[in-house]
Formats: sequence, structure tokens, C-alpha cells
Amino acid sequence: MSHDKSSVPAGSEHRRLNSKDYKTLSLAALGGALEFYDFIIFVFLAAIVGQHFFPANIPDWLRQFQTYGIFAAGYLARPLGGIIMAHFGDLVGRKKMFNLSIMLMALPTLLMGLLPTYDSIGILAPLCLLLLRILQGAAIGGEVPGAWVFVSEHVPSHRIGYACGSLTAGLTAGILLGSLVATALNTLLPQADIIAWGWRIPFLLGGLFGLFAMMLRRWLEETPIFNEMKAKKQLVEGLPLKQVLGNSKPEVVMSMLLTWMLSAAIVVVILMTPTYLQKQLAIAPTAALQANSLATVTLTLGCIFFGWLNDRINSGLVFIVGSIGLAVTTYVFYHGVAADPSLLLVLYPLVGFFVGIVGAVPYAMVMAFPPAIRFSGISFSYNLSYAIFGGLTPMVVALWLKNEPMAPCYYVIMLCVVGAAVGCWLLQQQLRQESTALAEAN
Repeated sequence: MSHDKSSVPAGSEHRRLNSKDYKTLSLAALGGALEFYDFIIFVFLAAIVGQHFFPANIPDWLRQFQTYGIFAAGYLARPLGGIIMAHFGDLVGRKKMFNLSIMLMALPTLLMGLLPTYDSIGILAPLCLLLLRILQGAAIGGEVPGAWVFVSEHVPSHRIGYACGSLTAGLTAGILLGSLVATALNTLLPQADIIAWGWRIPFLLGGLFGLFAMMLRRWLEETPIFNEMKAKKQLVEGLPLKQVLGNSKPEVVMSMLLTWMLSAAIVVVILMTPTYLQKQLAIAPTAALQANSLATVTLTLGCIFFGWLNDRINSGLVFIVGSIGLAVTTYVFYHGVAADPSLLLVLYPLVGFFVGIVGAVPYAMVMAFPPAIRFSGISFSYNLSYAIFGGLTPMVVALWLKNEPMAPCYYVIMLCVVGAAVGCWLLQQQLRQESTALAEAN
């Protein structure tokens, strides 16, 4: 772990969070929530989007596979967008890239709500949808790592875990907003109207929300750490990514593995499960989405809790305990609801809380990279891993489901083993650092 605490501005290390910190956290979280809503609303409407953007005469599983393919394209575009924004974020400032990412998200989302369908323009319809999805992916690639770096460099060092957990909770609140909008749509409109024109409403709302958040972000200030590095001429020279790959390989691997766990937990348990409940267990759409909304509320609370825990105990222990908790509750949820669907409203929020272990991930990444290459280090690791695993997860699980009805459950448990293993590695690294520091003090 190569984080340098001397990079924290003098006198800020032990102060409490002040009103300026809370304003920064609130505006960053609000913008992130709206941007995340824009990115994931697609998956809540995947079945209807597939009907409009692909030929009517193809098998249902193929239409779903192609729709998830376009969903995956957003993930595959993340590394390029993230690396470019992080490059300039490390060289010219965090704030400029933070504002650019939200504009790149809002406009494509708005256009998705206005797109002609396959019936109107044929093959051009899915191609335009694919292009807009790629732009969304580039935007989110810069947004998430940028937001973590931005807030962690504003708050005192002993509150970084809480700040990153709270921000991640803000991002998951965007998923909750998506779930609530999808629930409202299914509650207020007949299914025929949703299929005809109602599916456009969430995209149009998302675009407008995003443009509003972009206006609010103008009030944010550049991070004190970046300003200090700039004043002392400590900004990285040349390509930040070259230094990341040259000097921080173990940190990159650790960050990629944690991102794999994060992506599996969010994509499978929160994003794919409402559709899974409807198709595999014949649970009504409204019931599935209401339970999903509750699970996303507990996920938001879990992010704050596990982030806060990082400021209190060894972060390796946080991942070991959180991963075991997630594995156990995942097994209980999928098997329990399959046996007795009436348990849905109890078990889904329970597993949602333990998905909150994702709120501990940004702390580990922020502490792993030195400030001069922090944005590039986090962005490269997070986005490359999310592109590979986040993008492929829905397709792997969808194909696995053809032979194994518990595929989502076993996929998440497999990743909990990875999370616990990384926790053991972090624990070992941190104990070694402490014993070295103790030996030097004596």
C-alpha cells in the first residue's frame, strides 16, 4: 500500500468534517446518483428496449442476449473514457473532469428517450442505441473514480472511509432512483402504454436530471491536495498511467479483484435480480421492483456502514467479514425465496445490506495509490476490471441460467471468496507495515 499521508494538507488530518466538506460530499453524491441513474435505467427496461430495437421474429433469449450486449458495450467503453479523463485529472485538475463526465452522461440519456425504433429506421436503431451507450460508458468511466478521488482529497484523512462510503451510497441511490422510477412506471401506466411510449419517460427524466446536476457542480472547488501538488510542482511528469503500470502493479491487481467483487454484487443482486425473480420464479413485476427498492435502501445504508468501519478497524478485516456476510446472505436469499416467495421482502433487504461491502472498496483503492497518480491508478484498475467483469457478468449469468437456476447465487458466492482472499492480503500488508513502523520507532 503506497498511500502517502504527507500529501494531506497541513493541519487537516485530525479536524472534524465541516460544512464545506458536507457540501462537497452532498453535491458530489447528488451528481453521482443522477449519473448512475442514467447509466443503469437501461437494465430495468431491458426487456421492453429489446422489443423496440431488435426484429420481432427472433427468439426471446437471443433478443435478451443482444440487449445485454448493448448494455455491456457501456462497460467496455469505460476504460478508454476513464483513462483519458484520469490522465487530464492528474495533470490539469480533478474538478474539470468531474464536470465533463456528467455532461457526457446527460446528453446521450436524453437522446435515448428520443430515439426512433427498429420499426421506423431498421438496423440504424440498435446502432444509434449502441453509440449512445458507448458515450454513457465513457462518462461513467471518469465519474466514479473521479468522485472517489475528489471527496477523499477534500476531507480529513481519518474520515476518508466514511466519505468514500457515503459517496458510494450516493451512487447506489441512483440505482434506487432507477428502481423507484421503474416501479412508478409499472404502477401508474398499463403495460400496453409502457411498451408503446412509457419506456421513454425514464430516459428523458434522466437526461434532464443530469443537466440539472451539471449546473450544481459548478459550485464545487478544486481539491486542496491537487492545489498543493500544483503549487509545489509535484504533479506527475509524462504519462501518469506509465507510472501506475511501472510502480504499482500489486495495487492494480488488488483494485481489479475488488472491482470484480463490486461489479458482481451490484450487477447480479441489484440490477439483474428483479428480472430473474419475474422470469424464473414468476413473481409479479411490481412485487419484484418494490423488494428491489427496499434492497437498494439497505445497500445504501450498508455502503455508509462499511465505509465508516474502514476508519475504525483494519480494512483487511472489513473485507473478510463483509465477504463472508455477503456469501451467507446471498445463499439464504436465492434458496429461501425459491422455496417460499413470501420471504422476498425480508431476505432481499438483508442481502442488500451486505452488498454494501462495495462501500469499502474505494477506501482501499484511494489508500493504495500516491496522489500524483491516484486518479489514473484507480481509473485504470476500476474501469478495466469493470469492462471485463461488469460487462460480461449479465451474459455469463444469462447463459449459465439455461442449465442452472441458481446461477446468480453461485456467481456472487464465488466472488465473495475473491473478496475474502483480498481481505487476507490487505490484512497481511497492513500488519507488516505496522510491525515495520514499530521496529523503526524502537
